[in-house]
Amino acid sequence: MTDMAEATARLHALVASAPTSDLAAAFAAAGHELALVGGPVRDAFLDRPVTDLDFTTSARPDEILALVAPLAEATWDVGREFGTIAARIGGADVEITTYRADQYDGVSRKPAVAFGDSLEDDLVRRDFTVNAMALRVTPPRGATGGADAAPQLVDVGGGLEHLLARTIDTPQAPERSFDDDPLRMMRAARFAAQLGFDVAPRVVTAMTALAERIRDISAERVRDELSKLLLTDRPVPGVRLLTETGILDRVLPEVPALRLEADEHAHHKDVFEHSLTVLQQGIDLEASRNPDAGPDLVSRLAGLLHDIGKPATRRIEGRTVTFHQHDLVGARMAKQRLRELRFDNETVKAVSRLVELHLRFYGYGEQAWTDSAVRRYVRDAGPLLERLHILTRSDVTTRNRRKAERLDFAYDDLERRIAELQEQEELDAVRPDLDGNRIQEVLGIPPGRAVGEAYRMLLEQRLEHGPLGEERAERVLREWWAARGA
Repeated sequence: MTDMAEATARLHALVASAPTSDLAAAFAAAGHELALVGGPVRDAFLDRPVTDLDFTTSARPDEILALVAPLAEATWDVGREFGTIAARIGGADVEITTYRADQYDGVSRKPAVAFGDSLEDDLVRRDFTVNAMALRVTPPRGATGGADAAPQLVDVGGGLEHLLARTIDTPQAPERSFDDDPLRMMRAARFAAQLGFDVAPRVVTAMTALAERIRDISAERVRDELSKLLLTDRPVPGVRLLTETGILDRVLPEVPALRLEADEHAHHKDVFEHSLTVLQQGIDLEASRNPDAGPDLVSRLAGLLHDIGKPATRRIEGRTVTFHQHDLVGARMAKQRLRELRFDNETVKAVSRLVELHLRFYGYGEQAWTDSAVRRYVRDAGPLLERLHILTRSDVTTRNRRKAERLDFAYDDLERRIAELQEQEELDAVRPDLDGNRIQEVLGIPPGRAVGEAYRMLLEQRLEHGPLGEERAERVLREWWAARGA
Protein backbone atom coordinates (compact mmCIF):
# COMPACT_ATOMS: atom_id res chain seq x y z
CA MET A 1 0.00 0.00 0.00
CA THR A 2 1.18 3.52 -0.77
CA ASP A 3 2.10 6.22 1.74
CA MET A 4 -1.04 7.58 3.49
CA ALA A 5 -0.21 11.19 2.74
CA GLU A 6 0.22 10.40 -0.94
CA ALA A 7 -3.02 8.44 -1.00
CA THR A 8 -4.85 11.31 0.66
CA ALA A 9 -3.43 13.71 -1.92
CA ARG A 10 -4.65 11.47 -4.76
CA LEU A 11 -8.11 11.27 -3.23
CA HIS A 12 -8.27 15.04 -2.89
CA ALA A 13 -7.17 15.36 -6.52
CA LEU A 14 -10.06 13.09 -7.53
CA VAL A 15 -12.47 15.21 -5.51
CA ALA A 16 -11.15 18.40 -7.09
CA SER A 17 -11.35 17.01 -10.65
CA ALA A 18 -13.94 18.55 -12.91
CA PRO A 19 -16.32 15.57 -13.06
CA THR A 20 -16.34 14.99 -9.29
CA SER A 21 -16.51 18.63 -8.18
CA ASP A 22 -19.22 19.48 -10.72
CA LEU A 23 -21.30 16.45 -9.72
CA ALA A 24 -20.83 17.14 -6.02
CA ALA A 25 -22.09 20.70 -6.41
CA ALA A 26 -25.13 19.62 -8.43
CA PHE A 27 -26.16 16.80 -6.07
CA ALA A 28 -25.57 18.86 -2.92
CA ALA A 29 -27.71 21.71 -4.32
CA ALA A 30 -30.51 19.22 -4.90
CA GLY A 31 -30.23 17.89 -1.34
CA HIS A 32 -28.76 14.51 -2.29
CA GLU A 33 -25.71 12.67 -1.03
CA LEU A 34 -22.98 11.64 -3.47
CA ALA A 35 -19.92 9.50 -2.76
CA LEU A 36 -17.01 8.19 -4.78
CA VAL A 37 -17.07 4.47 -4.09
CA GLY A 38 -15.25 1.19 -4.54
CA GLY A 39 -12.44 0.82 -7.05
CA PRO A 40 -11.33 4.47 -7.33
CA VAL A 41 -10.97 4.79 -3.55
CA ARG A 42 -9.22 1.43 -3.22
CA ASP A 43 -6.83 2.12 -6.09
CA ALA A 44 -5.90 5.57 -4.76
CA PHE A 45 -4.64 3.89 -1.58
CA LEU A 46 -2.84 1.19 -3.62
CA ASP A 47 -1.17 3.68 -5.96
CA ARG A 48 -2.88 2.03 -8.92
CA PRO A 49 -4.18 3.98 -11.91
CA VAL A 50 -7.76 5.17 -11.40
CA THR A 51 -9.47 4.41 -14.70
CA ASP A 52 -13.13 4.54 -13.71
CA LEU A 53 -15.12 6.96 -11.60
CA ASP A 54 -17.94 5.15 -9.79
CA PHE A 55 -20.35 7.04 -7.56
CA THR A 56 -23.23 6.08 -5.33
CA THR A 57 -26.02 8.42 -4.29
CA SER A 58 -29.27 8.81 -2.39
CA ALA A 59 -30.91 10.06 -5.62
CA ARG A 60 -33.14 7.72 -7.62
CA PRO A 61 -32.29 6.95 -11.28
CA ASP A 62 -34.61 9.56 -12.81
CA GLU A 63 -33.24 12.19 -10.44
CA ILE A 64 -29.66 11.17 -11.30
CA LEU A 65 -30.37 11.63 -15.00
CA ALA A 66 -31.97 15.03 -14.44
CA LEU A 67 -28.97 16.24 -12.41
CA VAL A 68 -26.32 14.81 -14.74
CA ALA A 69 -27.77 15.76 -18.12
CA PRO A 70 -26.89 19.50 -17.93
CA LEU A 71 -23.26 18.64 -17.08
CA ALA A 72 -22.67 15.83 -19.55
CA GLU A 73 -21.52 15.61 -23.14
CA ALA A 74 -23.45 12.34 -23.32
CA THR A 75 -25.49 10.05 -21.07
CA TRP A 76 -26.49 6.45 -21.54
CA ASP A 77 -28.58 3.94 -19.68
CA VAL A 78 -26.45 0.99 -18.51
CA GLY A 79 -29.13 -0.41 -16.22
CA ARG A 80 -31.71 2.04 -14.95
CA GLU A 81 -33.66 -0.82 -13.40
CA PHE A 82 -30.55 -1.48 -11.29
CA GLY A 83 -30.20 2.20 -10.47
CA THR A 84 -27.21 3.01 -12.69
CA ILE A 85 -26.81 5.96 -15.06
CA ALA A 86 -23.58 6.53 -17.02
CA ALA A 87 -22.32 9.80 -18.46
CA ARG A 88 -19.31 11.46 -20.02
CA ILE A 89 -18.39 14.62 -18.14
CA GLY A 90 -15.30 16.66 -18.88
CA GLY A 91 -13.99 13.86 -21.08
CA ALA A 92 -14.27 11.28 -18.26
CA ASP A 93 -16.73 8.39 -18.13
CA VAL A 94 -18.62 8.09 -14.86
CA GLU A 95 -21.25 5.74 -13.47
CA ILE A 96 -23.67 6.82 -10.75
CA THR A 97 -25.81 4.26 -8.91
CA THR A 98 -28.56 4.69 -6.36
CA TYR A 99 -27.91 3.23 -2.92
CA ARG A 100 -28.87 -0.44 -2.99
CA ALA A 101 -30.63 -2.65 -0.47
CA ASP A 102 -31.14 -5.73 -2.63
CA GLN A 103 -33.06 -8.75 -1.42
CA TYR A 104 -32.02 -12.32 -2.25
CA ASP A 105 -34.41 -15.25 -1.91
CA GLY A 106 -31.68 -17.93 -1.98
CA VAL A 107 -33.22 -19.54 -5.08
CA SER A 108 -33.16 -17.03 -7.92
CA ARG A 109 -29.89 -16.41 -9.75
CA LYS A 110 -30.50 -12.67 -9.55
CA PRO A 111 -31.43 -10.42 -6.63
CA ALA A 112 -34.68 -8.52 -6.38
CA VAL A 113 -33.46 -4.96 -6.86
CA ALA A 114 -34.35 -2.63 -4.02
CA PHE A 115 -33.10 0.93 -3.55
CA GLY A 116 -31.80 2.09 -0.18
CA ASP A 117 -31.46 5.38 1.68
CA SER A 118 -28.18 4.92 3.55
CA LEU A 119 -24.61 4.95 2.29
CA GLU A 120 -23.51 2.76 5.20
CA ASP A 121 -26.19 0.15 4.43
CA ASP A 122 -25.17 0.20 0.77
CA LEU A 123 -21.51 -0.38 1.63
CA VAL A 124 -22.07 -3.24 4.06
CA ARG A 125 -23.83 -5.23 1.31
CA ARG A 126 -20.87 -4.94 -1.07
CA ASP A 127 -18.59 -7.83 -1.85
CA PHE A 128 -15.31 -7.09 -0.05
CA THR A 129 -14.16 -4.54 2.47
CA VAL A 130 -11.47 -3.15 0.15
CA ASN A 131 -14.26 -2.39 -2.34
CA ALA A 132 -16.66 -1.09 0.32
CA MET A 133 -14.94 2.20 1.13
CA ALA A 134 -16.48 5.46 -0.03
CA LEU A 135 -15.40 9.07 -0.10
CA ARG A 136 -18.47 11.18 0.60
CA VAL A 137 -18.09 14.32 -1.53
CA THR A 138 -21.31 16.01 -0.36
CA PRO A 139 -22.43 16.61 3.24
CA PRO A 140 -24.64 13.87 4.75
CA ARG A 141 -28.29 14.79 4.57
CA GLY A 142 -29.25 16.80 7.60
CA ALA A 143 -25.65 17.73 8.41
CA THR A 144 -24.57 21.27 9.13
CA GLY A 145 -21.48 22.91 7.73
CA GLY A 146 -22.51 23.84 4.24
CA ALA A 147 -21.96 22.33 0.82
CA ASP A 148 -18.22 22.92 0.98
CA ALA A 149 -17.66 20.52 3.91
CA ALA A 150 -14.50 18.40 3.63
CA PRO A 151 -14.84 15.00 1.94
CA GLN A 152 -15.35 12.17 4.42
CA LEU A 153 -13.99 8.61 4.15
CA VAL A 154 -16.69 6.10 5.05
CA ASP A 155 -15.31 2.64 5.88
CA VAL A 156 -17.88 0.34 7.45
CA GLY A 157 -15.99 -2.95 7.30
CA GLY A 158 -12.36 -2.13 7.99
CA GLY A 159 -11.35 -1.85 4.34
CA LEU A 160 -8.42 0.44 5.08
CA GLU A 161 -7.12 -1.98 7.71
CA HIS A 162 -7.43 -4.85 5.23
CA LEU A 163 -5.60 -2.87 2.57
CA LEU A 164 -2.74 -2.43 5.01
CA ALA A 165 -2.82 -6.17 5.79
CA ARG A 166 -3.21 -7.04 2.07
CA THR A 167 -6.26 -9.17 2.87
CA ILE A 168 -9.51 -9.95 1.07
CA ASP A 169 -12.39 -10.08 3.55
CA THR A 170 -16.12 -9.35 3.51
CA PRO A 171 -17.96 -6.48 5.25
CA GLN A 172 -20.46 -8.91 6.77
CA ALA A 173 -20.13 -12.62 7.58
CA PRO A 174 -18.79 -14.30 4.41
CA GLU A 175 -21.49 -16.98 4.59
CA ARG A 176 -24.15 -14.25 4.39
CA SER A 177 -22.28 -12.41 1.64
CA PHE A 178 -21.79 -15.51 -0.51
CA ASP A 179 -25.31 -16.72 0.12
CA ASP A 180 -26.52 -13.37 -1.22
CA ASP A 181 -24.41 -13.74 -4.37
CA PRO A 182 -22.33 -16.94 -4.78
CA LEU A 183 -20.36 -15.41 -7.65
CA ARG A 184 -18.53 -13.38 -5.01
CA MET A 185 -16.58 -16.55 -4.20
CA MET A 186 -15.00 -16.41 -7.64
CA ARG A 187 -14.53 -12.67 -7.28
CA ALA A 188 -12.53 -13.30 -4.11
CA ALA A 189 -10.10 -15.42 -6.12
CA ARG A 190 -9.93 -12.81 -8.84
CA PHE A 191 -9.22 -9.89 -6.52
CA ALA A 192 -6.64 -11.92 -4.59
CA ALA A 193 -4.82 -12.58 -7.88
CA GLN A 194 -5.30 -9.06 -9.24
CA LEU A 195 -4.11 -7.27 -6.10
CA GLY A 196 -1.63 -9.87 -4.84
CA PHE A 197 -3.58 -10.18 -1.56
CA ASP A 198 -4.28 -13.14 0.71
CA VAL A 199 -7.84 -14.27 1.34
CA ALA A 200 -8.93 -14.22 4.98
CA PRO A 201 -9.19 -17.72 6.52
CA ARG A 202 -12.87 -17.24 7.36
CA VAL A 203 -13.55 -16.38 3.72
CA VAL A 204 -11.72 -19.50 2.50
CA THR A 205 -13.73 -21.60 4.96
CA ALA A 206 -16.99 -20.13 3.68
CA MET A 207 -15.96 -20.65 0.05
CA THR A 208 -15.26 -24.31 0.76
CA ALA A 209 -18.52 -24.83 2.62
CA LEU A 210 -20.63 -23.06 -0.02
CA ALA A 211 -18.80 -24.22 -3.16
CA GLU A 212 -21.88 -26.04 -4.43
CA ARG A 213 -23.78 -22.74 -4.52
CA ILE A 214 -21.74 -21.65 -7.53
CA ARG A 215 -24.04 -23.88 -9.58
CA ASP A 216 -26.81 -21.36 -8.87
CA ILE A 217 -24.98 -18.81 -11.01
CA SER A 218 -25.61 -18.61 -14.74
CA ALA A 219 -22.94 -19.95 -17.08
CA GLU A 220 -22.53 -16.50 -18.61
CA ARG A 221 -21.69 -14.83 -15.27
CA VAL A 222 -19.29 -17.65 -14.35
CA ARG A 223 -17.63 -17.34 -17.76
CA ASP A 224 -17.16 -13.60 -17.37
CA GLU A 225 -15.66 -13.92 -13.88
CA LEU A 226 -13.34 -16.74 -14.94
CA SER A 227 -12.21 -14.64 -17.89
CA LYS A 228 -11.49 -11.65 -15.65
CA LEU A 229 -9.36 -13.88 -13.42
CA LEU A 230 -7.37 -15.29 -16.35
CA LEU A 231 -6.81 -11.81 -17.76
CA THR A 232 -4.98 -10.64 -14.62
CA ASP A 233 -1.19 -10.50 -14.68
CA ARG A 234 -0.82 -13.33 -12.14
CA PRO A 235 -3.95 -15.54 -12.18
CA VAL A 236 -2.31 -18.69 -10.76
CA PRO A 237 -3.02 -17.93 -7.06
CA GLY A 238 -6.67 -17.39 -7.94
CA VAL A 239 -6.90 -20.64 -9.92
CA ARG A 240 -5.21 -22.48 -7.06
CA LEU A 241 -7.67 -21.02 -4.51
CA LEU A 242 -10.69 -22.00 -6.63
CA THR A 243 -9.26 -25.50 -6.87
CA GLU A 244 -8.50 -25.87 -3.16
CA THR A 245 -11.99 -24.70 -2.15
CA GLY A 246 -13.73 -27.05 -4.61
CA ILE A 247 -15.28 -24.25 -6.65
CA LEU A 248 -13.34 -25.09 -9.81
CA ASP A 249 -14.66 -28.68 -9.57
CA ARG A 250 -18.09 -27.16 -10.27
CA VAL A 251 -16.94 -24.65 -12.88
CA LEU A 252 -14.02 -26.18 -14.79
CA PRO A 253 -13.61 -29.71 -13.39
CA GLU A 254 -11.10 -30.74 -16.04
CA VAL A 255 -8.43 -28.59 -14.34
CA PRO A 256 -8.67 -30.02 -10.78
CA ALA A 257 -8.73 -33.47 -12.41
CA LEU A 258 -5.12 -32.84 -13.49
CA ARG A 259 -4.01 -33.54 -9.91
CA LEU A 260 -3.23 -37.13 -10.86
CA GLU A 261 -2.44 -39.64 -8.18
CA ALA A 262 1.23 -40.58 -8.10
CA ASP A 263 1.93 -44.31 -8.26
CA GLU A 264 4.83 -46.09 -6.65
CA HIS A 265 6.94 -46.68 -9.75
CA ALA A 266 5.57 -44.77 -12.75
CA HIS A 267 6.73 -41.27 -11.84
CA HIS A 268 5.44 -38.40 -13.93
CA LYS A 269 5.22 -34.65 -13.79
CA ASP A 270 2.49 -33.09 -11.65
CA VAL A 271 0.16 -32.15 -14.50
CA PHE A 272 -1.86 -29.65 -12.46
CA GLU A 273 1.21 -27.70 -11.34
CA HIS A 274 2.68 -28.03 -14.83
CA SER A 275 -0.45 -26.49 -16.34
CA LEU A 276 -0.35 -23.56 -13.91
CA THR A 277 3.30 -23.00 -14.81
CA VAL A 278 2.47 -23.11 -18.53
CA LEU A 279 -0.32 -20.58 -17.96
CA GLN A 280 2.02 -18.13 -16.23
CA GLN A 281 4.93 -18.69 -18.63
CA GLY A 282 2.57 -18.02 -21.53
CA ILE A 283 1.46 -14.75 -19.92
CA ASP A 284 5.09 -13.70 -19.52
CA LEU A 285 5.76 -14.57 -23.17
CA GLU A 286 2.72 -12.55 -24.26
CA ALA A 287 4.20 -9.51 -22.56
CA SER A 288 7.66 -9.97 -24.07
CA ARG A 289 6.64 -10.96 -27.61
CA ASN A 290 3.61 -8.68 -28.02
CA PRO A 291 4.00 -5.88 -25.46
CA ASP A 292 1.38 -3.64 -27.07
CA ALA A 293 -1.25 -6.30 -27.69
CA GLY A 294 -2.75 -6.59 -24.21
CA PRO A 295 -3.82 -9.81 -22.45
CA ASP A 296 -5.02 -12.63 -24.69
CA LEU A 297 -7.81 -14.78 -23.27
CA VAL A 298 -7.49 -17.44 -25.99
CA SER A 299 -3.80 -18.03 -25.23
CA ARG A 300 -4.46 -18.20 -21.50
CA LEU A 301 -7.34 -20.64 -21.81
CA ALA A 302 -5.20 -22.81 -24.08
CA GLY A 303 -2.32 -22.75 -21.62
CA LEU A 304 -4.56 -23.78 -18.73
CA LEU A 305 -6.43 -26.47 -20.68
CA HIS A 306 -3.75 -27.87 -23.00
CA ASP A 307 -3.26 -31.10 -21.00
CA ILE A 308 -6.83 -31.77 -19.81
CA GLY A 309 -6.91 -34.90 -21.98
CA LYS A 310 -4.24 -36.59 -19.86
CA PRO A 311 -6.41 -38.10 -17.09
CA ALA A 312 -8.62 -39.81 -19.68
CA THR A 313 -5.66 -41.19 -21.66
CA ARG A 314 -3.34 -42.10 -18.78
CA ARG A 315 -1.88 -45.60 -19.08
CA ILE A 316 0.84 -47.26 -17.04
CA GLU A 317 3.18 -49.24 -19.27
CA GLY A 318 5.82 -50.95 -17.21
CA ARG A 319 7.58 -48.25 -15.22
CA THR A 320 6.38 -45.35 -17.31
CA VAL A 321 3.15 -43.40 -17.74
CA THR A 322 1.80 -42.59 -21.19
CA PHE A 323 -0.88 -40.18 -22.38
CA HIS A 324 -1.30 -41.21 -26.02
CA GLN A 325 -3.54 -38.86 -28.06
CA HIS A 326 -4.24 -36.63 -25.07
CA ASP A 327 -3.98 -33.69 -27.47
CA LEU A 328 -6.96 -34.90 -29.54
CA VAL A 329 -8.99 -35.97 -26.52
CA GLY A 330 -8.20 -32.69 -24.76
CA ALA A 331 -9.29 -30.66 -27.77
CA ARG A 332 -12.71 -32.33 -27.69
CA MET A 333 -13.00 -31.83 -23.93
CA ALA A 334 -12.03 -28.16 -24.19
CA LYS A 335 -14.59 -27.57 -26.92
CA GLN A 336 -17.37 -29.15 -24.86
CA ARG A 337 -16.53 -27.34 -21.63
CA LEU A 338 -16.13 -23.91 -23.22
CA ARG A 339 -19.44 -24.32 -25.02
CA GLU A 340 -21.12 -25.18 -21.71
CA LEU A 341 -19.63 -21.99 -20.27
CA ARG A 342 -21.15 -20.07 -23.19
CA PHE A 343 -17.89 -18.84 -24.70
CA ASP A 344 -18.30 -17.49 -28.21
CA ASN A 345 -17.73 -19.84 -31.14
CA GLU A 346 -14.52 -18.14 -32.24
CA THR A 347 -12.93 -18.57 -28.81
CA VAL A 348 -14.08 -22.19 -28.55
CA LYS A 349 -12.70 -23.02 -31.97
CA ALA A 350 -9.36 -21.27 -31.38
CA VAL A 351 -8.71 -22.77 -27.92
CA SER A 352 -9.62 -26.32 -28.94
CA ARG A 353 -7.44 -26.05 -32.05
CA LEU A 354 -4.45 -24.89 -30.00
CA VAL A 355 -4.94 -27.79 -27.58
CA GLU A 356 -5.04 -30.14 -30.57
CA LEU A 357 -1.82 -28.70 -32.05
CA HIS A 358 0.24 -28.22 -28.89
CA LEU A 359 2.31 -31.41 -29.40
CA ARG A 360 2.94 -30.89 -33.10
CA PHE A 361 6.39 -29.36 -32.58
CA TYR A 362 7.87 -32.20 -30.52
CA GLY A 363 10.18 -34.32 -32.62
CA TYR A 364 11.48 -31.34 -34.58
CA GLY A 365 14.69 -31.39 -32.56
CA GLU A 366 15.26 -35.11 -33.13
CA GLN A 367 15.00 -35.05 -36.91
CA ALA A 368 15.13 -32.25 -39.41
CA TRP A 369 11.77 -31.29 -40.83
CA THR A 370 11.44 -30.90 -44.56
CA ASP A 371 10.24 -27.61 -45.95
CA SER A 372 6.90 -29.28 -46.65
CA ALA A 373 6.57 -30.22 -42.96
CA VAL A 374 7.23 -26.61 -41.96
CA ARG A 375 4.64 -25.42 -44.47
CA ARG A 376 2.09 -27.83 -43.04
CA TYR A 377 2.83 -26.62 -39.51
CA VAL A 378 2.09 -23.06 -40.60
CA ARG A 379 -0.93 -24.12 -42.65
CA ASP A 380 -2.45 -26.09 -39.77
CA ALA A 381 -1.90 -23.25 -37.29
CA GLY A 382 -3.29 -20.65 -39.68
CA PRO A 383 -4.07 -17.38 -37.86
CA LEU A 384 -3.21 -19.08 -34.54
CA LEU A 385 0.49 -19.40 -35.40
CA GLU A 386 1.76 -16.76 -32.95
CA ARG A 387 -0.43 -18.19 -30.20
CA LEU A 388 0.91 -21.66 -31.01
CA HIS A 389 4.46 -20.30 -30.73
CA ILE A 390 3.63 -18.99 -27.24
CA LEU A 391 1.87 -22.18 -26.10
CA THR A 392 4.61 -24.48 -27.38
CA ARG A 393 7.41 -22.45 -25.80
CA SER A 394 5.58 -22.08 -22.48
CA ASP A 395 4.92 -25.84 -22.41
CA VAL A 396 8.59 -26.43 -21.59
CA THR A 397 8.71 -26.68 -17.79
CA THR A 398 11.46 -29.24 -17.36
CA ARG A 399 14.04 -28.62 -14.65
CA ASN A 400 16.66 -30.26 -16.85
CA ARG A 401 18.50 -27.19 -18.11
CA ARG A 402 20.12 -28.95 -21.06
CA LYS A 403 16.80 -30.34 -22.24
CA ALA A 404 15.13 -26.94 -21.88
CA GLU A 405 17.94 -25.25 -23.82
CA ARG A 406 17.77 -27.90 -26.55
CA LEU A 407 14.02 -27.43 -27.00
CA ASP A 408 14.37 -23.66 -26.94
CA PHE A 409 17.10 -23.79 -29.58
CA ALA A 410 15.02 -26.14 -31.74
CA TYR A 411 12.02 -23.82 -31.62
CA ASP A 412 14.24 -20.84 -32.42
CA ASP A 413 15.35 -22.76 -35.48
CA LEU A 414 11.77 -23.60 -36.47
CA GLU A 415 10.70 -19.96 -36.18
CA ARG A 416 13.72 -18.94 -38.27
CA ARG A 417 12.78 -21.41 -41.01
CA ILE A 418 9.17 -20.25 -40.95
CA ALA A 419 10.31 -16.65 -41.36
CA GLU A 420 12.57 -17.59 -44.29
CA LEU A 421 9.84 -19.54 -46.06
CA GLN A 422 7.32 -16.79 -45.43
CA GLU A 423 9.66 -14.31 -47.04
CA GLN A 424 10.21 -16.59 -50.01
CA GLU A 425 6.71 -17.93 -50.54
CA GLU A 426 4.17 -15.73 -48.78
CA LEU A 427 3.50 -18.70 -46.51
CA ASP A 428 0.72 -17.01 -44.56
CA ALA A 429 -1.54 -17.30 -47.62
CA VAL A 430 -0.66 -20.78 -48.91
CA ARG A 431 -3.03 -21.68 -51.72
CA PRO A 432 -2.80 -23.91 -54.77
CA ASP A 433 -1.32 -22.36 -57.88
CA LEU A 434 -4.70 -22.75 -59.61
CA ASP A 435 -8.06 -21.66 -58.22
CA GLY A 436 -11.36 -23.48 -58.66
CA ASN A 437 -12.35 -21.60 -61.81
CA ARG A 438 -9.04 -22.38 -63.53
CA ILE A 439 -9.31 -26.06 -62.52
CA GLN A 440 -12.71 -26.23 -64.24
CA GLU A 441 -11.31 -24.57 -67.36
CA VAL A 442 -8.27 -26.86 -67.62
CA LEU A 443 -10.27 -30.06 -67.06
CA GLY A 444 -13.43 -28.91 -68.83
CA ILE A 445 -15.68 -29.93 -65.95
CA PRO A 446 -18.54 -28.22 -64.12
CA PRO A 447 -18.52 -27.29 -60.40
CA GLY A 448 -18.71 -30.34 -58.17
CA ARG A 449 -16.84 -32.74 -55.91
CA ALA A 450 -14.09 -33.36 -58.45
CA VAL A 451 -13.10 -29.68 -58.38
CA GLY A 452 -12.68 -29.83 -54.61
CA GLU A 453 -10.58 -32.99 -54.86
CA ALA A 454 -8.38 -31.39 -57.51
CA TYR A 455 -7.99 -28.27 -55.36
CA ARG A 456 -6.87 -30.32 -52.35
CA MET A 457 -4.44 -32.31 -54.50
CA LEU A 458 -2.83 -29.09 -55.77
CA LEU A 459 -2.67 -27.72 -52.23
CA GLU A 460 -0.76 -30.83 -51.12
CA GLN A 461 1.61 -30.37 -54.05
CA ARG A 462 2.10 -26.75 -53.04
CA LEU A 463 2.87 -27.70 -49.46
CA GLU A 464 5.22 -30.48 -50.52
CA HIS A 465 7.17 -28.69 -53.24
CA GLY A 466 6.54 -25.00 -52.74
CA PRO A 467 5.18 -22.76 -55.55
CA LEU A 468 4.78 -24.75 -58.77
CA GLY A 469 3.95 -21.99 -61.19
CA GLU A 470 0.85 -22.07 -63.39
CA GLU A 471 2.34 -24.12 -66.25
CA ARG A 472 3.68 -26.90 -64.01
CA ALA A 473 0.52 -26.88 -61.91
CA GLU A 474 -1.62 -27.41 -65.03
CA ARG A 475 0.60 -30.33 -66.10
CA VAL A 476 0.33 -31.92 -62.65
CA LEU A 477 -3.43 -31.40 -62.70
CA ARG A 478 -3.85 -33.08 -66.11
CA GLU A 479 -1.65 -36.02 -65.08
CA TRP A 480 -3.68 -36.46 -61.89
CA TRP A 481 -6.94 -36.26 -63.81
CA ALA A 482 -5.77 -38.84 -66.36
CA ALA A 483 -4.63 -41.22 -63.61
CA ARG A 484 -7.89 -40.68 -61.76
CA GLY A 485 -9.89 -41.52 -64.86
CA ALA A 486 -7.83 -44.64 -65.41
